[in-house]
Amino acid sequence: MRGWVLATAVEPEAWHEKILSVKANVSAGPSVEMVKLTEFAAWRWAGPQSAFLRAASPANIVPLDALEPLSHALYPDTPKPIPVPERESILIMWPPSEPRADLLASLLASEGSTLLIVPDPNEQDSLAQVFFDLGRNVLVVRSDLPASERTKIWAEARSGAWVVVGGRSAVFSPVPDLNTVIILDDADEALAEERAPAWHARDLVIERARRAKAQLVIVSPVPTTEALVAAGPPIDVPVSISQRGWPNFEIVDQRQDPPGLGLLALALGPALHQALSAGQQALCVLNRKGRARLLACRTCGELVRCSQCEAVMSEVEDGFLCNQCLAHESHQCRHCGSSKFKAIKPGVTRVRDALAGLVPHHHVVAIEAGDKTRPKFDVAIGTETILHGFSGTSSPKFDRPIGLVAFLDFDQELLAPRYRAIEQAAWLLVRAARLAGARSEGGKVLVQTRIPDHEVLLAAVSGNPQPLLVAERERRQSLGFPPLGGLAAMTGEIEAVDMACDSLRDRLEITGGQGDVLLRAPSSTVLCDALAAVDLGPARAKGRLRIDVDPLRV
Repeated sequence: MRGWVLATAVEPEAWHEKILSVKANVSAGPSVEMVKLTEFAAWRWAGPQSAFLRAASPANIVPLDALEPLSHALYPDTPKPIPVPERESILIMWPPSEPRADLLASLLASEGSTLLIVPDPNEQDSLAQVFFDLGRNVLVVRSDLPASERTKIWAEARSGAWVVVGGRSAVFSPVPDLNTVIILDDADEALAEERAPAWHARDLVIERARRAKAQLVIVSPVPTTEALVAAGPPIDVPVSISQRGWPNFEIVDQRQDPPGLGLLALALGPALHQALSAGQQALCVLNRKGRARLLACRTCGELVRCSQCEAVMSEVEDGFLCNQCLAHESHQCRHCGSSKFKAIKPGVTRVRDALAGLVPHHHVVAIEAGDKTRPKFDVAIGTETILHGFSGTSSPKFDRPIGLVAFLDFDQELLAPRYRAIEQAAWLLVRAARLAGARSEGGKVLVQTRIPDHEVLLAAVSGNPQPLLVAERERRQSLGFPPLGGLAAMTGEIEAVDMACDSLRDRLEITGGQGDVLLRAPSSTVLCDALAAVDLGPARAKGRLRIDVDPLRV
């Protein structure tokens, strides 16, 4: 059998009769530093170390004599478009539509190696070409390459003095002599592994930079709270850059529209005609699944929101019940006193027909998440996947520039009963901004809402998300949510989950039941220590058991 040798001269566990001897060292593998990083990952996400060792190892055998000797190189400094301080950790809020190749080129290590994590495959290739043109040795790490090619890249990365570019799998590249670690768009969910153990490249990048004593640089239009905690306050970006890199945002207050318009506000028609008359395409976004069921007052149009925490409320027999803090309120609009309400239940197909009526001489299509091909269109409507479902290297590009991105019911995002709802709503606006383009190019994002003064929308309109980040960090702190508290979702067979809960009950706060529970602790360290200290093997023997630490969609 083949495996990894992590230690020698060890005594067998009591239930083992003996430990087999190592017959041969057949291949180079992860360095000591990378093995320790896999130990951390297994602890951090409550998974087997073997899963992370596999990610850190070459796809095929790499003979020890095939490794190139470690190289160390010096490169001239590249002019920086903005002043960047000499700090261990740097956070840069770079606007979504502003080119950032020059910025990233200036951030590469002038001595030693650089690891650059980029969630978008298209951008990985374009940045690699930019760095190559500057005379750098560049490697692009891709999980979709043949095993032979991935093995070759792994061996070359281990020789050092490279700029290694890739997605989340590149986090485990065996780059020695690491001087700088850069991660882009840390809120992009492409950086999260969905399969168990579900880990996040951002957190591993932060930990790897700390262990290597390398400079950590996070570049994102709207960084996560995790990035803010790890890197500190963002550095100053000139106002001329921060504002021009955002599109024009038109916030449409649906409370001002006459009743009966549904999801097609009065402002939507003129915006569509403006884009189409300029020879551009338009995208309309409407999420239907996994969102809050919103209620609105029939008289004034205000959404039913909790007076205590402003979260969405559900209608019950004797009033309204808050989905977040469980507060109970009377069956009455707190803005106008009306007792008549309507449920907002959007549907893509129905809205597509209505859109076709707005622009009768243009081709309107509905695009589903699973569509492999994209039809020709002037106006397309779909869920949020329409913003990134065709962004891969093998996907077709849009026929014409996108002149308008319209969110038909953005309140579904702002009020979603998830602790990361603010972060995820802001990131949807970032995706839309990149498709629509900068203000100077006429790009426009139209947002239909009943809460036009929401802090996410104010941040987008101003082109300054920093107040939003500060407020979100304070919220996470007060509620004990990651990264300022420990949270894990445990799902599986009821018997397996119940047995696991019995072993964890003295260590963690547990809520839920019937095979779906949440585990909470004062910090992620306390949470992970508790999960590591308990043998969950007997529980797993009862059936399927999955643990997601810091889940994205809870």
